[in-house]
Amino acid sequence: MAAEEGVVIACHTKEEFDSQLSKAKEVGKLVIIDFTASWCGPCRVIAPVFVEYAKKFPGAVFLKVDVDELKDVAAEYNIEAMPTFLFLKDGQKIDTVVGARKDTLQESIEKHVAAASASA
Repeated sequence: MAAEEGVVIACHTKEEFDSQLSKAKEVGKLVIIDFTASWCGPCRVIAPVFVEYAKKFPGAVFLKVDVDELKDVAAEYNIEAMPTFLFLKDGQKIDTVVGARKDTLQESIEKHVAAASASA
């Protein structure tokens, strides 16, 4: 099954997360991960914005990871603040946006989506 376009995929297990990453890698898609927490106010504020971006940029895979649920994934990427948005291309970290900074996040998405489609 291909990664769904225009949706944010919540990963509840490490297996699910790894599977989404490897699918995106196979097709050369940009992956944007929202590291979030249920108790984090700014995370709740930016969540609907992240969903809008997922609809707006179907060329990327949007994942959501709850740091309390997937502690090992958060640790693997050294996530220290919520929300943190991580950009991966071919499994490599290419960018990070820390905090609910809507404009910065959109600029990073636009920049990397354009770069990803140019190299595709």
